[in-house]
Amino acid sequence: MIRLNVLLLALAAAIPTLSKAQAQTAAINSGLSEKLSVIRQAKLNAADPSADLDAVAAKAVAFLRKTQEENGGWSTKLSPGVTGIVVTGLIKGGKLSPDDPMVTRGLKYIENLVNTEAGHIAGNNPRVQLQNYVTSVNVMALVAAKRDSYKTILADAAKFLKKLQWDDSEGKGQESDFFGGAGYDSKSRPDLSNTQFFLEALKEAGIPKDDPAFKKAMTFVSRCQNLKGEHNDQAWAGKINDGSFLYSAAAGGSTKSFDQPDANGALPGYASMTYAGIKSLIYCGLTRDDPRLKTAVEWVRKNYDLNRNPGMPAGREEWGLYYGLHSASKVFQLLGEDDFVDAKGTKHPWRQDLVSVLSKRQKPDGSWTNEKDRWMEGDANLVTGFALMALGNARAGK
Repeated sequence: MIRLNVLLLALAAAIPTLSKAQAQTAAINSGLSEKLSVIRQAKLNAADPSADLDAVAAKAVAFLRKTQEENGGWSTKLSPGVTGIVVTGLIKGGKLSPDDPMVTRGLKYIENLVNTEAGHIAGNNPRVQLQNYVTSVNVMALVAAKRDSYKTILADAAKFLKKLQWDDSEGKGQESDFFGGAGYDSKSRPDLSNTQFFLEALKEAGIPKDDPAFKKAMTFVSRCQNLKGEHNDQAWAGKINDGSFLYSAAAGGSTKSFDQPDANGALPGYASMTYAGIKSLIYCGLTRDDPRLKTAVEWVRKNYDLNRNPGMPAGREEWGLYYGLHSASKVFQLLGEDDFVDAKGTKHPWRQDLVSVLSKRQKPDGSWTNEKDRWMEGDANLVTGFALMALGNARAGK
């Protein structure tokens, strides 16, 4: 009541034209809205042990059957990479056979994107400036299909991807903060998001761990971490020093957690990029006892929450949520922990947590979209593909 009375007085002072009754109604409505928001978040945070992975996945598959385009792809005007995400999700999360008619049509669309001359899988449109990302996710889809006929395509794609990596041949030696990273194409500034897809595609394509591409990438990925030491010589690395990862080390470093850096020059990391960093370091061959992995995993233990993107400030906490769930689930799978233990010692059955989060957010038609539409997460096909990929990671290792 004290809080309500204060709110009434504030409303009366700020809006003198309101009657006492009107002010009281406005205060009550404001209080109810706040309570409803808290209740909604509490429901989202509460795990639902009854949520069933197969049922959630089946609804998503049914949705994607309805949205597939005549050309076999999904959201092809948005990006030729959406189909790669969807097909991978359908096979791994939806448990569909590559011979399922819908999947076969999706694979055919991807096959038509193969540029035999250049080696990429991004189509022949010269305006396409996402050749790394698009080729990487399409590699993942073709690998998931397990067809021998794709071996040459995948080998050529891996060669193409390695040419995109910034190194001495691009005029960026090891002293450069570009070194070892990959961007959207051969001209784009490297970032951790593109680099994680780049590395996963190389791994899926069968490139061995001792390939120079992984060693060079380890340098870039390490420089994206808030961890001062022998592996990160960037000026901002020790400002926070908590083991989290940010968007890019290139060009002085950048993060998506704010628009303008603070006066101290600190660059806060956040969960989706920290998961990307952990996954990438594992692909590059680091073991669990390496300080880079240990501190990053400890950061996740302190910030475990699959309902938001921890590290992001108020108003951005759900930016990139489904992208982050895909990366998070892959990290938990790679770590091999059925129960992820947080910093307080609480065990989290992450698979069930993931299914619960997705079940509560799934729309009646089986799709997902992010109301905080950033990084194309307003597109139902892309987000549903990410969700199915995450469910596929939950299936793996069970």
